[in-house]
Amino acid sequence: VQLQASGGGLVQAGGSLRLSCAASGRTYNTNVVAWFRQAPGEEREFVAHIRGIAGITNYADSVKGRFAISRDNAKNTIYLQMNSLKPDDTGVYYCASSRSFSPVCGFRDYDFWGQGTLVTVSS
Repeated sequence: VQLQASGGGLVQAGGSLRLSCAASGRTYNTNVVAWFRQAPGEEREFVAHIRGIAGITNYADSVKGRFAISRDNAKNTIYLQMNSLKPDDTGVYYCASSRSFSPVCGFRDYDFWGQGTLVTVSS
């Protein structure tokens, strides 16, 4: 599976961005697709995922109510709509996929990773 993330950029606090993650290759055994982020000097942390045929979603507490993950199956693309952005949301955002049937949130549970896209939120 190949994942291509895009949509990052510089935005002021309170603004919005939409990230995209285009998947290609052997996507048929992908059950969970997630967004993670990593700030400078910090560990990679879970942001949100979407899983299964029903498209069940899960979010980190820090982004609940502000971010929304969705997917377009026809385009094999996952989106992350980010609203009310804060400086703490700054980091490199990665999309990742997992073959797990569980609602996994640890970065070690994911098999394939995109290259990352940088989001910078200025105060």
